[in-house]
Amino acid sequence: MGSITCGFIGLGLIGGSIARAIRENIPGATIIAYDINPEALSLAKETGVADSTCSSIDDSFSACDYLFLCAPVQKNDENLQAVKKVLSPNCLLTDVGSVKTGIHRAIKEAGLESQFIGGHPMAGSERVGFVNSKALLLQNAYYILTPTEKVPSEKVEAYRNLVEHLGALPLILNCEQHDYVTAAVSHLPHVIAASLVNLVRDSDSHDGIMKQIAAGGFKDITRIASSSAVMWQQICLTNTENIKGLLSDYIDVLCEIREQLDSSDADALYQLFDNARIYRDSFNNTSSGPIKRNYMLKLDIADEPGALAAIATILALNAISIKNIGIAHNREYEGGVLRIEFYDEASVERAKEILLGKGYTINERG
Repeated sequence: MGSITCGFIGLGLIGGSIARAIRENIPGATIIAYDINPEALSLAKETGVADSTCSSIDDSFSACDYLFLCAPVQKNDENLQAVKKVLSPNCLLTDVGSVKTGIHRAIKEAGLESQFIGGHPMAGSERVGFVNSKALLLQNAYYILTPTEKVPSEKVEAYRNLVEHLGALPLILNCEQHDYVTAAVSHLPHVIAASLVNLVRDSDSHDGIMKQIAAGGFKDITRIASSSAVMWQQICLTNTENIKGLLSDYIDVLCEIREQLDSSDADALYQLFDNARIYRDSFNNTSSGPIKRNYMLKLDIADEPGALAAIATILALNAISIKNIGIAHNREYEGGVLRIEFYDEASVERAKEILLGKGYTINERG
C-alpha cells in the first residue's frame, strides 16, 4: 500500500490495536490520535504508535485518508458533529462498534453516507485500554465491513485491502444483516451465559457446593459471562430487537426440550445432542469468530509432587509465556487433568510440540 494518514478518535484496546497493526504492517503510514485519556496519548507517542496526538478533534484530522471512530458508542453523536467540521471530502470514515444500525442512522443524519463504511473487528480481550492493545489482536480475526449504499465501490475495495494488510479477514455485510448475525452468535450467547451463571448462583446451597465443582464444561461455556457489564448493557440497549427476537426463539426451543423431558421422548433428546454435536464439530477451529477462543492445552500429568512445576519450567526455558495454569478437579467433560492457557495460537503450537516431544499426552478435543 502507498503512504496513508490514519486518524483515531479514541485509542483504547481496539483503536490502539488497529493503530499498532497499521504501524507494523503499513510502512510509512502516519497516525494521528485523540483520546480523552492523556496517559493513553503519551504512551502512544512514547511507543512510536502515534506520530502526533491532539487534545481535541481539530484540523489535524483534515489530512486523514482514513478516520477511525473508536470511542464508546454513546459518544458517537457528539464526536460526529466535531468530525464533520474537519473531515476532508476524500477521507473514508469508519467505526469499530459491535452494533451497526445505530451508527449508520447517525451517519445518514449527518449527511456523511458517501464517506462511511462501518467496521467491526471481531476481536477483544478481558483487558481494556491502550496499554493492553496489540497488533496480534486482529490476526486472523473476522473484520466485518458494512458500507453504505452511497459509498463508492473503489473506497470499499481500498478499505477491504487495508483490513487484509492488517492480518484480519474482511467480510462485507449490510448493517441489518450484521446486527442479526452478531445477535445470534455473540450477543445472545452472552445473555445466556450470564443468566446461566446467575441461575447457578441463586440455586446454590449455603456451603457453595455448586460453585466449588463448577469447573470443566460449565466454566468453559460460561467464560464469556466475565465480560464487561457496561459494554453488554449497551449492546443489549442498542441491538434490542434482534436480541429479543432470537431470545424468544431460544425460549421456544427450551420449552420444546421441557416437553421432550416430560414425555421421555428418547429419540428427540438424542437428536438434540447429536445434531448439536455434528454442527458444532463442523466449526472452523480458529480464533476468527466473535467470541474469542481460549488458547489452551489440556494434558494428563502424574499425581505427584513437582509434576506441575516441571511443565512450567519446560515452557519457561523455551520462552513460552503462560497466561493461566490449573488443575481440573472436575473431569466430567475433560480429557486432561491440567489446563494451560496461553496468549496466542503460536504459543499453543510451540508448547504442544515441545510437550509431545517430552512424552506428555495432550487432549486434542477443542
